[in-house]
Amino acid sequence: MKIANEHFRNIIDLLPVYLSIQDRDLKILFANQTFINDFGNGLGKTCHEIYKGSDKECENCPVQKTFNDKKVHLSEENIQTLDGRISQMIVYSAPIMDDSGRVEAVMELATNITKVKTIRKELALLGQSMAFVSHGIKNILEGLQGGAYVVDEGIHDRDMELIMKGWQVVKNNIIDITSVTQNILYASKKRTIRLEKASPSDIVKNLVTSFQSKAEYLGIKIRYEIENNLPAVNLDISSVRRMLNNLVSNALAACAQDKAKDGHTVIVRAGIYNEFQFKFEVEDNGTGMEEHVRKKIFNDFYSTKGNEGTGLGLSVVNKIVKEHKGKIEVETHLGKGSKFRIILRM
Repeated sequence: MKIANEHFRNIIDLLPVYLSIQDRDLKILFANQTFINDFGNGLGKTCHEIYKGSDKECENCPVQKTFNDKKVHLSEENIQTLDGRISQMIVYSAPIMDDSGRVEAVMELATNITKVKTIRKELALLGQSMAFVSHGIKNILEGLQGGAYVVDEGIHDRDMELIMKGWQVVKNNIIDITSVTQNILYASKKRTIRLEKASPSDIVKNLVTSFQSKAEYLGIKIRYEIENNLPAVNLDISSVRRMLNNLVSNALAACAQDKAKDGHTVIVRAGIYNEFQFKFEVEDNGTGMEEHVRKKIFNDFYSTKGNEGTGLGLSVVNKIVKEHKGKIEVETHLGKGSKFRIILRM
């Protein structure tokens, strides 16, 4: 019998779930090894102390419900492990009866579903992304077709000016569809940033140069302002370029949408913020935003451009800033323009 009991205990310890048995005070009477590995030896402590670090019983506690009605209950909870990780759990409670039919204790099983939730969220995000961007891609493809048609007409007529005009339309739409695709990939995929030494000044100069042609086509001036002696810093270069690319694209769009005034300008800056941090700024004198809009701009799929936008650009900006443990400041006035300030560590 002893060998059988040891064998049974070994099987319980190997289960890939957190198994505990609790009394009416929610104190833990027994826990399997999987539980002990992630939460320590919690015998004699309450489940809410172990799982939540709280001295208060959880609302809608499934174990308490089982004590009250002798039924099996399910719930979904956020639980903190010893190393500080917050995990999402499906919690299952079942009664253990004595000979008189009274609930003597409750067995609780908790299964970690964090990875499942993450995968489901990524799949849902990808699906939503495709739905939201389909109209924008359609517009870009129509622009490519239109530009190609103008190029063909120019070639047919041997009109170099017409060819260049059509080619500019094609180039602008290639830039746009590349940006949309990269934002979808960035938003839907979990990635680890790779830090390397880079010059914020060079990043800004190259960025402005890459947008110069599109800005001229839209009738918008674009320039950079860079502080002298700005040192090289540790950055994930590709993601920072994506971040600034999205901000400049939005700034150009805000200027293009602003029909109330002429003489639009986008300024991209790099400079020192304080002795420990530096900053990027992208400022425009376009449409600006109302306060209720400003509060939502970093939400997934929130766009101020209607059918022309995907709602991913600023969401990706926010994600990249968080990955670099930085912060974003936004100054905006309706009808006057906006300034986005990204503050990162040196």
